[in-house]
Amino acid sequence: MSDTQSILSIAKRTLEIESKAIGDLIGQLDEQFAQAVQYILDSQGRVVVSGVGKSAIVASKIVATLNSTGTPAIFMHAADAIHGDLGTIQKDDIVICLSKSGNTTEIKALLPLIKSGGNKLIGITGNMDSFLAKQADFVLGTYVEKEACPNNLAPTTSTSAQMAMGDALAICLLELRGFSSADFAKYHPGGSLGKKLYLRVADIVVSNQKPEVDVASSVKEVIVEISKKMLGVTAVTENGKVVGIVTDGDIRRMLSKHDNISGLTAKDIMTSDPKSVEVDTLAVKALKLLQEKNISQLLAFDEGNYAGVVHIHNLINEGIL
Repeated sequence: MSDTQSILSIAKRTLEIESKAIGDLIGQLDEQFAQAVQYILDSQGRVVVSGVGKSAIVASKIVATLNSTGTPAIFMHAADAIHGDLGTIQKDDIVICLSKSGNTTEIKALLPLIKSGGNKLIGITGNMDSFLAKQADFVLGTYVEKEACPNNLAPTTSTSAQMAMGDALAICLLELRGFSSADFAKYHPGGSLGKKLYLRVADIVVSNQKPEVDVASSVKEVIVEISKKMLGVTAVTENGKVVGIVTDGDIRRMLSKHDNISGLTAKDIMTSDPKSVEVDTLAVKALKLLQEKNISQLLAFDEGNYAGVVHIHNLINEGIL
């Protein structure tokens, strides 16, 4: 077997083991999962997620997912908690502890302290007979047959299972809260993801120049306007209303057909009924229309009034594409 085949074989085996383990989690879901979700939903406090080692890293990711989907959460390392960080947990908070074995030293030291504070405890563990499982108010089982590691040592499959269970928890809470894409945008204002959720055509056209010529404008005037406004296009108007569009592509096609252009006007070379969007349209929807029509520009309108042009380069620069 070649090196390439050997590498791909190992990768495929790893993914098969992990995907099977995640699929097997479905059979471990029970009433306690539903009760845990409902308790978090009804709670006035935050969700404090804790763990040790690789489980602590997964806990941090679960916290990030919960926060971004409308459930206030905070990470607390189990080892740090028993050395001064226990004050992280407030009166109404719910604590989620992650541990494959459920019997690690730090977890055993932490759980009685959580219980003494009266906080509800959710355990995510692969060992239903463990100390964590027995102490938890709600237990979410994440048992896996084996790690993807050939020595069955490095946390791989088990951490994938923990991650998936955390996602299931977060998405249940998201849907039960009626958390919308608008809500999501408030939590993700930066980067391309946020822009896809809130950036509108109006936010783009305001920064562009507004190319416009009259139907009677000469071809020279059309070319000058397109060049001056640097968008590769101009709207064509008559009595203040848009009746067509001329692109730099239209100019090239005109030159290939006519030897003498001195008598031509914008009306002679324009495309009627240009593709357009309203200014309150999401930029990502404008991009979809550009791609569907295989064009580079759209005219933008504000309640029927010509507002400007959105160019595909604007969307590329904004990180939408």
